[in-house]
Amino acid sequence: MSLKETINEDMKNAMRSKDTALLGTIRLLQAAIKQKEVDERIDLDDSTIIPIIEKMLKQRNDSIDAFKKAERADLVLKEEFEVSVLKGYMPEQMNLSDVQSVIDDVIKEVGASSMKDMGPVMAKVKEKLAGKADMAAVSKIIKAKLAS
Repeated sequence: MSLKETINEDMKNAMRSKDTALLGTIRLLQAAIKQKEVDERIDLDDSTIIPIIEKMLKQRNDSIDAFKKAERADLVLKEEFEVSVLKGYMPEQMNLSDVQSVIDDVIKEVGASSMKDMGPVMAKVKEKLAGKADMAAVSKIIKAKLAS
């Protein structure tokens, strides 16, 4: 079953069980997917849906930080719930040692030796790890390896 079909089925199940919080989050995700399809006049597959989910996760995490600073625990809980729902649609995350080995392989493949090579390394790594690792953490690891 494709990711799009899974999301659709989960929406139907949330409607049947009258889980309004879950239904709201799934509808937000479906709206973002539909918006991308309409804007670009294409049918999205799993590989193009994952970046949409990643973007939504980043937005929610930024909101959580802002709400914590504003001491709005009610909104923090709502955003954390949405993060947990969205993470359920992401592929399994790779562990740190696997991520580091991919980075090492790419650095050797590209022949990177300094921070000037950050762009090409990051592009190749993003290609291989899209949706499987937190790209902000990956960027920090690459910077540390290229700086030394």
